[in-house]
Amino acid sequence: MVLSAPARAGSPAAERAVRTPAVTYLLIAVSALVLLTGPSGLNPLYGSGDARACAEQRYQHRWGAVPAELLGGHPLTAAQLSALPPAAPGCVLPPTPGKIPELSVLTSLFVHAGWVHLIGNLLFLFVFGPAVEARLGRFRFLVGYLAIGYLATYGYALAEAHTADGTRALVGASGAIAGVLGAYLRLYPKARVTTLVPLLLFLPLRFPAWLVLGLWFALQFWSATSGGDGVAYLVHVIGFLTGWLFAWAARPAGDTLGAPSRTGVAQ
Repeated sequence: MVLSAPARAGSPAAERAVRTPAVTYLLIAVSALVLLTGPSGLNPLYGSGDARACAEQRYQHRWGAVPAELLGGHPLTAAQLSALPPAAPGCVLPPTPGKIPELSVLTSLFVHAGWVHLIGNLLFLFVFGPAVEARLGRFRFLVGYLAIGYLATYGYALAEAHTADGTRALVGASGAIAGVLGAYLRLYPKARVTTLVPLLLFLPLRFPAWLVLGLWFALQFWSATSGGDGVAYLVHVIGFLTGWLFAWAARPAGDTLGAPSRTGVAQ
């Protein structure tokens, strides 16, 4: 299923809001730039093959959020790092004594494990972010995005600290972006979202936002409770619920939740 961009405005408050979703575009640009310059992108300084795979693992542990570090307040020890399965033969993860676990949550929101991971996340941000930013305003949107990313990451850390995933790096903006989806559902439940449904040909069909995003959330919840495949689905669940609550609490004074969209589809 492929989503198309929904309308950006939805209430009189949105008419006074930002016309250009500068924060959304900035978040997308920074995330893309970080990937391009890192070992998961096109930077030739990281070599290729096993050398690049090892560099990616080191990079993610340096800048990613590790549950055990977040709850312990200090970086992993050399012994803990040596117990992790290496990304390539002979790959050794060095200690990171200068790492600040609390700040690693922020950096982890802009680090992605490859192009598929990046595009999958940023597509949802590009589609739904402008409408939420227009409704809440740039400052509220940015604060909410970062705060939800932190809450989702720490929630995941509490759940996984004593499991095998407790010493593995968590990277990606999916928790914060799930919050954007939850906020959109709260702000625009009656909006209609165009999807491409693969029935013989890709048919463009329009469904209510509550149905599309409700099904997405149900899938994430089911995946989080049925065993993982390397994806931190719990982060998506926490982020979505937190974003829904944030949109209710942070909407501008006089704004009416659930106001229908009045503009055309954004390009």
